[in-house]
Amino acid sequence: MIRKVESEEYIDAMLAAMRAGTEKICAFYEHRIGLVCTDPRLMLMPWDDHLVHRGDGVFETIKFVDGKMYQLDPHMRRIKRSAEAIYLEPPCRWDELPGIIMQVAAASGVETGLVRVLLGRGCGGFGIDASECPVPSLYIVVYKYEPKPESWYEKGLTAFQTSIPAKQPYLATIKSIDYLPNVLMRREAAEKGFDIPLCFDKMGFLAEGATVSACIVDGKGTILVPQFTNALAGTSLVRALQLIADEAEIDYRAISEGDILLAKEVIVCGTSIDAAGIVRYNKKPVHDVRPGPISRRMRQLLREDLQKNGTPIK
Repeated sequence: MIRKVESEEYIDAMLAAMRAGTEKICAFYEHRIGLVCTDPRLMLMPWDDHLVHRGDGVFETIKFVDGKMYQLDPHMRRIKRSAEAIYLEPPCRWDELPGIIMQVAAASGVETGLVRVLLGRGCGGFGIDASECPVPSLYIVVYKYEPKPESWYEKGLTAFQTSIPAKQPYLATIKSIDYLPNVLMRREAAEKGFDIPLCFDKMGFLAEGATVSACIVDGKGTILVPQFTNALAGTSLVRALQLIADEAEIDYRAISEGDILLAKEVIVCGTSIDAAGIVRYNKKPVHDVRPGPISRRMRQLLREDLQKNGTPIK
């Protein structure tokens, strides 16, 4: 028989309940409460937030290393684009959001970490109508970031064509909370023994990975990049292309599986990994089965850029 209890007993039981992953949480903030907390047992969301039960929201993940936040402005521009695409405004002014993020990062007490920013429709009911939610929600959490070892990059990664199709274009270009296709891609990769799943659109052209952007280097040394009509414009890939533009030719075009099989390099970029080379695709070797010079150079440029242009956390 499930007992009915008063709030004090319920809160005690809730705080004592087992919860995985709490050791990674450094600090968090909810705009509705307006405070930063470091006790992960209290990191809870209202059940009736449409972000929770409808996936009605957008998010960003931002990295900071050695006390420097990387690409804060590009992440803010992208979350604003994503929010506007679903008719969502934050509960604060847009120009206030970066400052709030920096304050939560500073309160975390760590020099290196990841920041997850969640902007949701807000609390108000269990329906689907956005009018239930009078005030949007904003959650920010700082959690531990453990960079991959150098051996991980030197070995290179394996990739395959996942059975999960790319999202419809109007959804693919929004960084929404609804990551179910991405979750299924990652699950399939684990089941089949690959590191990276790559999805393709209905025309058979490369879109993206579960949490990374992808590009290739053709036989002439040109970096070929999907046009971001069927995939999210990854901040790491976009910045890497800006940094390497004076050193290599870049062409935005549709990329087929045949192009991948003939490529000199296949590269994936993401916030947590910067840039890494794919050495096998669908169990077939990519060029000489070693990470290539473009992937290594992209990673070097991104790391140098963080130290040079990262925003100091005060």
